[in-house]
Amino acid sequence: MMSDKKPFAAHGVIPACLMPFTADLAVDESAYRKHLADVSSVEGISGITINGHAAEVHALIIDEQYRAIVVTKDVLQDQVPTIVGVYTNSSLEAARIAAYAQREGADALLVFPPDFMTLGGYLRPEMIVEHLKRITDASNLPIILFQYPLASNLAYPLPTLLELCRRFPSIVAIKDQCGDGNLHERQIRELKALDRPVNTLTTHSAWLLGSLALGCDGLLSGAGSVIASLQVALYRAVQANDLKTAKAINDRIYPTVRAFYDAPLLDMHNRMKEALVLLGRLDEAHVRPPLMKPGPAEIEKIRGLLAAAGLSAETLYRKVA
Repeated sequence: MMSDKKPFAAHGVIPACLMPFTADLAVDESAYRKHLADVSSVEGISGITINGHAAEVHALIIDEQYRAIVVTKDVLQDQVPTIVGVYTNSSLEAARIAAYAQREGADALLVFPPDFMTLGGYLRPEMIVEHLKRITDASNLPIILFQYPLASNLAYPLPTLLELCRRFPSIVAIKDQCGDGNLHERQIRELKALDRPVNTLTTHSAWLLGSLALGCDGLLSGAGSVIASLQVALYRAVQANDLKTAKAINDRIYPTVRAFYDAPLLDMHNRMKEALVLLGRLDEAHVRPPLMKPGPAEIEKIRGLLAAAGLSAETLYRKVA
């Protein structure tokens, strides 16, 4: 396959969008279009990721994932790059998603490891090699490879990760959520040292300043669906080696960390939806079971933490000074 699109640059701030639902749990396409328009209006972002964890991709049927690609491209056009999540336990289905994303004009893919590999797939690296081969045979889009937390049993051992990057030139970056600062730094350094350097996009949103300071090339985060302007400001301050400004911005981000990432972690994107309702950016916050809506006390906690971060409907997408 050939493409005449401008090469995708895997760096900077890449928010991962949420997926709004109606009260009867259908996809709310109108609200999704508005959400995409809001996030894409943030000055300084480098792309938008769809069909990821933030979009509750685990609860989206394949047809809904395909429709999300079409709607996203209709809203974004070529103004902001579109990165499409490839989330499935089937390598055959993964290839079909990749091919469909390319046909619809996507700019890159975010490839998740198949969930079933939690049973020891890291001991059989040939499995992920075959999975990626199916995808790269179907599409020549650049790939961001998702490096899962070590605790998930889905993380690629460092030798495997490096070999995958050598074997598949389409891999231009990893989205790193390994959860281990020592490994995180080693991956950043060793990926950069490859003959064909591979970027690191952090998704350690609960310790973003420290992660970026280790040398990440950017970030890819569901929190960007709410605080992309703060993330852009933090990234730029780190790139400029302006620690004083970076610490000041991080002080504003910290309340949102407590709002989104407190235990249980699986509620993080539910909380982001509630935050957007409180900020007047979504009309309603609904999630598909087994996820459940936060209770009134937690919603009030989110309200107070948003205020502590200095966020309001008026400031949410404004450039941070």
